[in-house]
Amino acid sequence: MKRFVFSLLAFVFLISFTSNAKTIKIGALVSITGPTAFLGEPERNTLKMLTQEVNTKGGINGNKIDLIVYDTKGNPSSSVVLARKLIYSDKVDVIIGPTRSGSTLAIIPLIERSKTPLISMAASYKITKPVKKWVFKTAPSDSLAVERLYSYMKDHKIKNIAIITASTGFGSSGREELKRLASKYGITILNDELFGPKDTNMTSQLIKIKNTRGVQAIVCWGTNPGPASVAKNAKELKIDVPLFMSHGVASKKFIELAGSAAEGIILPGGKLLIANQLPNKDPQKAILLAYKKMYESKYGSVSTFGGHAYDAFNIIKKAIERGADNKASLRNKIEQTKNFVGITGVFNMSKKNHEGLDPSAFSVVEIKNGNWKLIAY
Repeated sequence: MKRFVFSLLAFVFLISFTSNAKTIKIGALVSITGPTAFLGEPERNTLKMLTQEVNTKGGINGNKIDLIVYDTKGNPSSSVVLARKLIYSDKVDVIIGPTRSGSTLAIIPLIERSKTPLISMAASYKITKPVKKWVFKTAPSDSLAVERLYSYMKDHKIKNIAIITASTGFGSSGREELKRLASKYGITILNDELFGPKDTNMTSQLIKIKNTRGVQAIVCWGTNPGPASVAKNAKELKIDVPLFMSHGVASKKFIELAGSAAEGIILPGGKLLIANQLPNKDPQKAILLAYKKMYESKYGSVSTFGGHAYDAFNIIKKAIERGADNKASLRNKIEQTKNFVGITGVFNMSKKNHEGLDPSAFSVVEIKNGNWKLIAY
């Protein structure tokens, strides 16, 4: 009889304990196919890798993660449809993504109406400025990248430049920031050219730039494949001023696409690119090297874009560990993120800052012998 009572009590305790556990549903909107698959694939891989690791260890506070990933193909309209599906059909607790700026901007009204926390992996400053209550992001803003690039140019006495930017959400936002911040760094833009998201030949724009007197450097802002074409065309035209790119090409895919034309290109890049070259005192170095080792053992070459997913996932994880148990409390805990050392940088969120980064998130790197070389820390 005593054994029966003991067994019954143990069963009741087990039921009571397990009833307190829940499945945490994380939705992800990622460009796995299409022109920006090179961005979305490492993001998807990272999220799968981290989810498996957490669930193998018993979950977060005993709660397992259910990761639901949809491929947006980089399309804003598809992103809206899939975000609606995540919110109303899958009933997720939080969404990571989308990959692209235009796709993120397209779903923000839905996110705000549904009161669903979102951590975007896209760069446009418009995503979090002005602050939207339910929207955060882990990709550093183009404004921070422009500031880091212009600071480097100022140090090297480059004052007169030409810009060539993509007609995309990322490219347009970068163009605005290049123009807005130029005077702050004593820089004059002598020529302002555009290219379409599917364009593969920018020779005509580059000839105009080449014929503009006084240009000391060219800045290209966009994501592949366009910038790779710009690099190739510039080499074909034997343009002899330095070519700078944005952080939107900070992956080995760009080097593959541009080939020998990538040699010597300078860009603001995340520290993951040059983790081995960082000083040991850097607070990110150990985390960067651990993530790099973990990712490359499963998927091959790592990229900074996977780092945006790493940061989003772990900011959510830490928010849950600090007691978040519904959408509203999760939003609040994310906003209270302080001194989180991630792949992209050290995050400090607040009511007035839903990005949490500063220009120190970037180093300046140069492409040398098909790889990244740190040239300004």
